[in-house]
Amino acid sequence: MAIIISLNVSREKGVNKEPVESVTLQVDHGIKGDAHAGDWHRQISLLAEESIEVMRNKGLELDPGAFAENITTRGIELASLPVGTLLESNDVVLEIIQIGKKCHQGCAIFQQVGDCIMPREGIFAKVINPGVLRCGDELHVKGNEEGKK
Repeated sequence: MAIIISLNVSREKGVNKEPVESVTLQVDHGIKGDAHAGDWHRQISLLAEESIEVMRNKGLELDPGAFAENITTRGIELASLPVGTLLESNDVVLEIIQIGKKCHQGCAIFQQVGDCIMPREGIFAKVINPGVLRCGDELHVKGNEEGKK
């Protein structure tokens, strides 16, 4: 079973995301109030606590949200899920759109240890069904959008 251990938002781009207790997700937008939300393919970013732990083992002190992920999970290998996979929690449904991304120039974590996990193990999703997520909510894998039609 996977759970949501942290929800993270920022009001501006280029600053650290701060943890919050709950978020409201909107279709064609992402997380209400987050600077990276909008009508585009990478509405929500997710990263597993297990991936963050790999970077901690390289000597970094990192909290959830340090990689600018909106949702930090535990108990699921996110990067192994194929594009199109649906993730459900309460009424919220997310569809995985992209796995990994190019790390921007000057990533502070890469500069410190010569590696960054987000380009390989961070995933991005769009909102299929809106709703509210809270820390501690369960997250379930539900196949893919094509199989659901």
